[in-house]
Amino acid sequence: MNNTPLPSLFVSHGSPMIAIEPSPTLDFLRRLGPAIDATFGRPRAVLVVSPHTATREPVLLAAKRHAAVHDFGGFPSALYELRYDAPGDPALAERALALLQAAGIAAHTSTDGGLDHGIWTVLRHLWPDADVPVLPLSLVPSASPAVQWALGEALAPLAAQGVLMLGSGSLTHDLRRFFGGVRAALDAPAAPDVVAFADWVAARVAAGDRQALLDYRRQAPHAVAQHPTDEHWLPFYVAAGAGGLAAPAVRLHDAVQHAALAMDAYAFGAGAERLAQALGSGRPLVQASVT
Repeated sequence: MNNTPLPSLFVSHGSPMIAIEPSPTLDFLRRLGPAIDATFGRPRAVLVVSPHTATREPVLLAAKRHAAVHDFGGFPSALYELRYDAPGDPALAERALALLQAAGIAAHTSTDGGLDHGIWTVLRHLWPDADVPVLPLSLVPSASPAVQWALGEALAPLAAQGVLMLGSGSLTHDLRRFFGGVRAALDAPAAPDVVAFADWVAARVAAGDRQALLDYRRQAPHAVAQHPTDEHWLPFYVAAGAGGLAAPAVRLHDAVQHAALAMDAYAFGAGAERLAQALGSGRPLVQASVT
């Protein structure tokens, strides 16, 4: 592990089909794990928040081992046959809990285990051997973007200890459009409102405009259409809070599936640009002063 802390990451998992369906995003995820390893060394653990494990207050799943949870229905049988059994990290759960409590955030640990599909469908591409310990952190979907950001800030010191902070969600997530009527092809052109929202996020991140990002639901174009409910967007704020906007953030990947699901990925923190360079396709965002 070198002296540059790991960046925090937000990645879009879209639908569970990201586990098996060929796409530019699947290719990106398969390159992401090796790029992290080559640039920073293998993370000692991944602390990951996903919208598919939701609670009333943050809960750290401190089991010694986790198995993949197939928490979805109506997909091809091959998807349900996949396994991803990864070690947990109870000691890390206690350190993370102490950081949250020191920041005045009510949280607790649980000996329950399991990786929801927002976690394992991503990690199976980054580290296929399931040999990196995983610490799931539940999402509180009723908490505001500002509260999610503060939670990420509280956990930021873990990066210097080799812990990768990962928010897994979706840059856009209008399932009414995805499931309703005739579904657009995987590689169909992106809908204009999806592009407008994704471009707004990229511009606000580039400007270091924390306040606009926190107020996205009023300020971003088509925000309510892209997120009728915002649980899939909230992990972005945990990742952004953990890495901050004091160093240039990087959009590592941008793509749209089925015309409606934006699959963008971002890196935050001092190591973000180094990770982009290792990937060879990252797009550093020119940063203005943080507001």
